[in-house]
Amino acid sequence: MADEVVGEIPQVIRVGSRKSELAMIQTNTVIERLQKLYPTQTFDVVTMETIGDTIQDKPLSNIGVTSLFTKELERALADDKVDMIVHSLKDLPSVLPDGMAIATVCKRDDPHDALVLSPKHAGRTLETLQPGSVVGTSSVRRVAQLKRKFPLVEFKDVRGNLNTRLRKLDESGNYACLILAAAGLHRMGWEHRISQVLLPDVCMYAPCQGAMAVECKVANRRLVQFLSRLHDPVTLLQCVCERALLGTLQGGCSAPVAVDSQVADGKIKLTGAAFSLDGSECVQEMQSVDLPPDLLQKMEPSNSPDSFQLYSFIIAPNLSHNALHAAEQLGSTVATAMLKNGADKILEAAKQEIDARRNKTD
Repeated sequence: MADEVVGEIPQVIRVGSRKSELAMIQTNTVIERLQKLYPTQTFDVVTMETIGDTIQDKPLSNIGVTSLFTKELERALADDKVDMIVHSLKDLPSVLPDGMAIATVCKRDDPHDALVLSPKHAGRTLETLQPGSVVGTSSVRRVAQLKRKFPLVEFKDVRGNLNTRLRKLDESGNYACLILAAAGLHRMGWEHRISQVLLPDVCMYAPCQGAMAVECKVANRRLVQFLSRLHDPVTLLQCVCERALLGTLQGGCSAPVAVDSQVADGKIKLTGAAFSLDGSECVQEMQSVDLPPDLLQKMEPSNSPDSFQLYSFIIAPNLSHNALHAAEQLGSTVATAMLKNGADKILEAAKQEIDARRNKTD
């Protein structure tokens, strides 16, 4: 019975989501896209708070818990309290719980970071900020890269959802600017606050930044195929590649690891980098690989085990497995080259320093 169709599409699909405004915008966006494909399907959103939402007085890297924005949602999925979860894909660790996979990777929004200035610094850029200006971010990846380019500015942690962080910027007087993900600002309708988009020569982005994803149980093959119709093939390849790099480096979503990937002219190109926390050390590698010509070829739905193979814990049963395999191998190859050049030592030193900071604050 290897070809037996497993699982079913619930009459009402329960969708797990964080409670924040941005999370709800993302969840509703995915539901709207699914309802265009399946007009008669009903969805019910189930919201909950995660560890990352409830602990607001520490930098993310200092909390000392993995899966900061996903664990409670995945527990609900495991307990059959929800059928699928909508995530910002950059929040998902490189290894998912047993039996779970990413069944949808939506078309990527702008993956880059962005500069958002306080009103009194309007018109400036990172290059023209006064020495000693305070840049707000809790990302060790951003701090490490920007310290290399802008050694005269200072960095200070800022936590909270986007609404909270922008309020702190505008009202507290403690920050000259914030560094935020451009995609989140666009989704909230706040693109007018972006003063500068940080391109990869200034600050490479986090693996899978800008992509929304849906997680579900692998065993429900009907639901996997239902969700797979939302896959964007180019974004899918980029995220398989970037997650493979992160997984091979064994870096979490808060590690000082950055990427830039491009799919063009029949190739996928990946640049990966690992940084010391102060930005003084960097190991960077860039490689590319030819993609097979069947990249965008959709295959007939199949329920054979081979069609449900995972690539960086992403499943796409109706898209080119040759292309997915090539992307995953590229991510692993780039990460392996980085490790040979000392990325393991840099990331281990960063981990020890983060652990020491956490123990000190505790």
